[in-house]
Amino acid sequence: MTRNADVPGWLQAVLITAAVVLASWALLVVLARTLPPGLARDLARFLPDCLTTARRLRRDPRVPRRAKLAIAFAALWVLSPIDLIPEFLPVIGPLDDVVVVALALRYAGRRVPRQVLLDAWPGDPALLLRLLGRPR
Repeated sequence: MTRNADVPGWLQAVLITAAVVLASWALLVVLARTLPPGLARDLARFLPDCLTTARRLRRDPRVPRRAKLAIAFAALWVLSPIDLIPEFLPVIGPLDDVVVVALALRYAGRRVPRQVLLDAWPGDPALLLRLLGRPR
């Protein structure tokens, strides 16, 4: 049995983990584009839409600093390889990411004018309105 001395074991583990996370994100993007309209498509599009919204809100001068910090925290949480639920578990892997992003969007939704959020959201506005709850 030969051992690959060029790449340390910890680095191989990090590279494999990163590849699995990137593959799961790619699968979400493919599903978001190919699934027929409905709940499954909305769920597949949720994280990509949230990342797009976070990027847009971060650049918007109408968004207060605290809301930008909450959005940045959620984006870092999603991008972090450390999760409460491992990403490679089918279906439930991204669940902790979805919960953190949903909570950050609800927090920002209470501090940012609703129209600013709707303008930044690339997906179905009904999904965002459902997430945000009642208008302030």
